[in-house]
Amino acid sequence: MKATVQWKENLTFVGTPESGFPVRMDADTASGGSTSGAQPMELIMLGLGGCTAMDVISILRKKRQQVTQFEVQVDAPRAQEHPKVFTSAQITYVVVGKNIDETAVLRSIELSATRYCPAQSMFADVFPMELRYEIYEEEADGNRRLTFQGIWQGLSTE
Repeated sequence: MKATVQWKENLTFVGTPESGFPVRMDADTASGGSTSGAQPMELIMLGLGGCTAMDVISILRKKRQQVTQFEVQVDAPRAQEHPKVFTSAQITYVVVGKNIDETAVLRSIELSATRYCPAQSMFADVFPMELRYEIYEEEADGNRRLTFQGIWQGLSTE
């Protein structure tokens, strides 16, 4: 896998991965940037969230779960001192749909965490991650009702 990062001006860069989709990066104004793009550490968290999200939704679809909305929220605090690395991460999977099976969600999270998501596997060796889930039933009136929530506790006995 290759990527190119080209300097544009000040602290503004455009990164282009092999797929060819450019990403504008910049620093915040306090760091000398103009806040005209995503910060590199934000992109790392987006990569982590996107990697596991693609796994989990793919597995849920294969399990024929009726998912109507899905998101992954990543909260990763950073150290106060330079190099200001991530110190931990909380990943929350929010699944909305009809008759979503909690076991299917847990198994999807497990497979992403232990087999499929290289970003999650790599970062798990660097800092602790807590994997949470919330499952909502989509109701006829357009509202949603929380049906299950919890923390994935590691390998299942399946």
